[in-house]
Amino acid sequence: MALYAFNRREDGDLVKAESELVFSITKAYDLYHYLLLLVLEISDVASDRIERALQKRMPTPEDLNPNRRFIDNPVIEQLRNNKSFNKYLNGTKLSWVNFMHIPKILYNNMISWDELEEYMNSEQINYQGHKKFVISLVSKLFSVSEDLVNCLEEQSIYWNDDLEYVLLMIEKTLKKFKSGSGEETELMPLYKNRDDEEFVKLLFRKAVLSSAQSSELIDNNTTNWEVDRIALMDTLVMQLAIAEVLEFPEIPVKVTLNEYIEIAKYYCTPKSSTFVNGILDNIFREMREKGLLRKYGRGLIGESVNSKLND
Repeated sequence: MALYAFNRREDGDLVKAESELVFSITKAYDLYHYLLLLVLEISDVASDRIERALQKRMPTPEDLNPNRRFIDNPVIEQLRNNKSFNKYLNGTKLSWVNFMHIPKILYNNMISWDELEEYMNSEQINYQGHKKFVISLVSKLFSVSEDLVNCLEEQSIYWNDDLEYVLLMIEKTLKKFKSGSGEETELMPLYKNRDDEEFVKLLFRKAVLSSAQSSELIDNNTTNWEVDRIALMDTLVMQLAIAEVLEFPEIPVKVTLNEYIEIAKYYCTPKSSTFVNGILDNIFREMREKGLLRKYGRGLIGESVNSKLND
């Protein structure tokens, strides 16, 4: 999307475009914490409902003996006390205070959810059972909430396409929670390491700077098609794939190809993945024949013996 935005810029300011790319990644990390915070907010709504029921003039037996399993969920409690999580929230001031209708809506959706009934009424539940429910809450209930999607889009244009990806990252994070890890449980870092951060910037810059070369390769391998007639997103996906194959010798060609086919499925037209697959396959074959591929280490995986000898 950053590459698409750059192609729509009139000033061609690559430095500014790179800054916006980095900012968009930071916003995705904000969303990661923001949605984890939403789990706590829903728990707080549940707790508030229990407290209000106890304050009734004539509380029912159910009001007096509430099922506290959800609000006492140990995974939620770990998250609530997590040091790195709270440090990030304090630093960014992320809060649902101006959008409290969302946790309330999601709570109401949750109480009519079959999975909640099963979770709350199971005779015995262990830590893994508690964790499984929180993961289901995030991966199943959050993902289908139009109210949540609309609220996020209202708050940031950078969050329009990030929800599905961020929910997957949260699921991976929660799966790593352990009963004894307490407040020290590690959350996912913004970047895996320094190389990961540099990869993002370098791939973007190389895709921009080598766009003319990529366009020529695409043009040479699209029979009966002109480059300017190919959908822009298809072209950008292929430009990124070509840049990655040429500039990152430690990444296998097959890994790059599979990755960008999946990206085409998400960002382009229904037929784009097949089209992109065919064109990139031809381009990478041409690169091998011309000796343009310089792979080493893990990047040699999937390459033929002859290709290795040629390198």
